[in-house]
Formats: sequence, C-alpha cells, structure tokens
Amino acid sequence: MLELALKGNRAYWSWLCALAALVLAGFLTYLYQYHQGLMVTGMSRDVSWGLYIAQLTFLVGVAASAVMLVLPYYLHHYKDFGRITILGEFLAIAAVVMCMLFVTVDLGKPSRVLNIMLHPTPNSVMFWDFNVLTGYLILNLIIGWVTLEANRKQVAPPGWVKPLIYLSIPWAVSIHTVTAFLYAGMGGRGYWLTAILAPRFLASAFAAGPAVLILLGLVLRRVSGFDPGRRAIQTLAKIVTYAIILHLFFFFLEVFTVFYSDIPSHTAHFKYLYFGLHGEGNLVGWMWAALVMGFAAVALLLVPRWRGRYPLLALACLLVFGCTWIDKGLGMMAGGFIPNPLHQVTQYSPTWVELIITVGIYALGGLIVTVLYKVVLGVKRETGDELPPAAPAPEA
Repeated sequence: MLELALKGNRAYWSWLCALAALVLAGFLTYLYQYHQGLMVTGMSRDVSWGLYIAQLTFLVGVAASAVMLVLPYYLHHYKDFGRITILGEFLAIAAVVMCMLFVTVDLGKPSRVLNIMLHPTPNSVMFWDFNVLTGYLILNLIIGWVTLEANRKQVAPPGWVKPLIYLSIPWAVSIHTVTAFLYAGMGGRGYWLTAILAPRFLASAFAAGPAVLILLGLVLRRVSGFDPGRRAIQTLAKIVTYAIILHLFFFFLEVFTVFYSDIPSHTAHFKYLYFGLHGEGNLVGWMWAALVMGFAAVALLLVPRWRGRYPLLALACLLVFGCTWIDKGLGMMAGGFIPNPLHQVTQYSPTWVELIITVGIYALGGLIVTVLYKVVLGVKRETGDELPPAAPAPEA
C-alpha cells in the first residue's frame, strides 16, 4: 500500500520536501552535538534532563490518546469513529517514533540504548518504559496496517487481530503510567513526588492527543476533501473538554496539597515556576500563559454552539495543545529539577542546538504522519469511503 504515498500533487511534494529539509537540518545539528558532546545543550549537573526528555513526556501522551478512539470504536461499537480510528493509530506510531528519537538524542552515545536490551534490569522503570513503548509501536503498526489492508479489500479484519486490539487498550494507558513512574519514583524531587502524577499525565494526554487529531482532521478536510464526519469531530471535542477540565482540576489539587501542607521542598518548585525564586524565574510567563490557555479553551469548549463551529473549535484545540505542551514540555521537566535538593536555582534554557534538533524530530514525525495519512486517503478513495454518509433529514 505504500505505493499510494507516491501519488500526489505539487503541494504534497513541496510539503514533503520542506519537512525533509527540516529533518536534514536536525540531523546535521545532531552530528554537531554528537561531536561536541552535551556541553552544547543548556543542560547541566543540576538540570540533567531538558527539552528532549520533556518532549518524550508530552509525546507519550499523544501516543496514548489513541485509546480514546480505539476503546469506543472496538469495545463499544461506536461506528462514528470508524473513519478516524486508523488516523489515531497512525498518529500514535509517529508519536512513539519521536519519543524514541528524543531519548536517543538525549544520550551522549546512542549505542547506550542497546544496554537496555543487552543488560535487562527489571527493577528499573526505564527498562519497562522502553519495553512498553516498543510494544505499543509494534501493536499499532500491526493493527493499523492489517485493518487498513482489510478495508482496502472490503473484507473484515482477520480474527487474530482482535486480541491485539483489546491488548492495545490497557497498553496505551500503561505507556503514560510508566512514564509518570519515572518521575514519581525520584524521592528527592518534590515536584514529581506525588501519587497523582500518573492521573495528571493521563488527563493531559486525553486532552492534547484528541485535540491534535481534531486539528489534523480539519486540515485533511480542507486540503484533501476527506471528511472525518461531524459527529466524530464533535464527540472528540467533548472528550477534549472533559479531559482539559480534569487536567486543570488535578493541577489545583496539587496546588492545594502543596501549599496547605507548606513543606518547603515541595512549595519551592511551584514558587519558582509561577512566581520566581531567589530572583530567578524565566518560566513564570510561560506557566501563567499555559493556565490562561487552559481556561480559555474550557470557555470555548463548554458552549456547544461555539464548540460546533470549526474555526472556534480549531482555536480551542490549539489552546489545549499550548496549555498541555507548556505544562509537560517545559514546566514538568524544569519544575522537577529547579531548585535542586539544596534549594539552589540553576536556570535552564534550551540552546539553538536543542531547538533545531527538536524541530527536526517533529518534522520527521510530520513526515511519517503525512505518508501514512496519504496511504489512508488513497485507500478511502479506492473504496469510495471519502465522504461520510449523509445525515438523515430532521423529522417534521
């Protein structure tokens, strides 16, 4: 089916070339980092994880969010998701690939990844995180490709794929839960030392992932004529609404617990992020912007009339993306390391090297999504499933 990705107009090939150029720029910059070492990044002894691992945290959530389509469609037979479930599974593939690349570029030597396989340590959370991500990637590749091939032949998917589909549902939850355990298991980091970290991760994942999928669906609708279906988009929008509310609710639970108990090792991280500490606070503006984005998104999504208008829905989804990306892609990482256990503040800002490599990896993810979605659209056109069935006329 990959031959379907080789058919496209000038705009399609121009888009692929632009993404490939960004990927090349990121790769060349990574070669520079590999030669010079991690000293060219903004990381330090006190802040040993930076922008790379922050993107891992965020993108694991995007990958896990595919369960919000798979579960209603396969388990509860919600047929309105029939046209976009494959899009969610292919988005998860791109997200997991980006996760693995961010881990790789964060290492001084990429060959160290092999140590996880050559010297397995089941008592390490990192060992389990590697395995659940790899397993989830394989599951989505098999499920997505087999079901799409069956759709192309207009037959039912083979029976052996159904257990894999059911297995992927708890597996999706596990990848973000295990990622949360990576942080929550560090006793010396008060910002991460909370039992609610995994629920916070899942709530933000189930907001950001479907929001990204809605945006992709609206883009496909405009540039290719493929219509995911209004009911499917609106149902996803409701999921985003509930999830972003839970995300904000869990955050304020943390705020109450931390400041009511008034334990200095816990309050210091929140003070640094939202008010500054010892005269330092380069993330204060970002964190307040994330809160404003979150509340603005809730205001837009709670009103059905606004949520039903695609331009306002797209704006709300962009706000959800910005809120969750800042919270997990910037604040979650820096907030855990700053201040250090001695209450010293070592500022962290990503360097141009980190930024270009990050853009390059996102461009590769965009390239994967573009090619996979082009295959999906090709199959939909072959089978005549490019447009959803017309809605029934309202009763008199």
